[in-house]
Amino acid sequence: MHGEYKIPGGKLVVVDLDVEDGLLRHARVAGDFFLEPDEALDAVNRALEGAPADTDAAGLAARVQAGLPDGTVMYGLTPEGVATAVRRALAHATDWTDYDWQLIHEGPQSPALHMALDEVLTAEVAAGRRPPTLRVWEWGAPSVIIGSFQSLRNEVDPDGAARHGIEVVRRISGGGAMFVEPGNTITYSLSVPEALVQGLSFQDSYAYLDDWVLGALGDMGIRAWYQPLNDIATDQGKIAGAAQKRVVGPGGGPGAVLHHVTMSYDIDADKMLEVLRIGREKLSDKGIGSAKKRVDPLRRQTGLAREEVIGRMIESFRGRYGLTDGAVTPAELARAEELARSKFGSPEWTARVP
Repeated sequence: MHGEYKIPGGKLVVVDLDVEDGLLRHARVAGDFFLEPDEALDAVNRALEGAPADTDAAGLAARVQAGLPDGTVMYGLTPEGVATAVRRALAHATDWTDYDWQLIHEGPQSPALHMALDEVLTAEVAAGRRPPTLRVWEWGAPSVIIGSFQSLRNEVDPDGAARHGIEVVRRISGGGAMFVEPGNTITYSLSVPEALVQGLSFQDSYAYLDDWVLGALGDMGIRAWYQPLNDIATDQGKIAGAAQKRVVGPGGGPGAVLHHVTMSYDIDADKMLEVLRIGREKLSDKGIGSAKKRVDPLRRQTGLAREEVIGRMIESFRGRYGLTDGAVTPAELARAEELARSKFGSPEWTARVP
């Protein structure tokens, strides 16, 4: 069995192993990490030898930590990273490069249609009818997108939204409200087979699926990092928030994961405050005195046009994993348009948590 795991902010860990009579055997750890002394690598392998194959990641990490020689120094490697690579091997997880990725980057769409496209395309990936897909959104109208479980009245000021012509839609994933305006926001979705995140905890899957965009931002001169559970941050502030939804495959079989991210290229903070109900408690919890400081736009940090930022992100993904230009099929679009009308554009769905 073979498992790989790129530690967020660290290096690649590769594990090859066998399972005999329910126990791990012949574990061999490798990667581009740094480890001193040399004997520590043999100690890691010995720590894994004989572990029950159903040991969870925490238990495997504890075995590795306990087996390290005194004075061991790890750089780009952690016991938890080794454990995750083992669990991915046991779960027969796939890697980014195992797939032929497709890019969808089409013209502006309504907020409700974007919500519906996420659901339809991810279901198509789960059914095996569509390859793993990176979809970059273009917004046809300003919007507030609330999380699946958020209270509409607690999150949105209806008078402020009406005054500024802001459409409110509810997405299928959890998480918090996002304020978007065309030209000021960069949004993308990853619709991926469940196998890509097999062996990862829910939290680790966020970091894993965000890793490519951290590299793309780094190439643009932004030192960004994953901030649990679902933020991308820099030393100048938060720049993005992510959310996920797991979709079950046909007949209850292996499914797919929707991972979508909204990044603030620029933001009208005064307007946002008139539309979103951002309470004092939420601000004080983050140690921030002003809501304007909660989100730091990419425009100021990069000095690049929005289109160029998007272009560089796409090329970074293409360079890492390969990416073929594609499109929403007529059948997918028809299903999404129906969902936009019957579900995402309906008051019943939008106010399902009043």
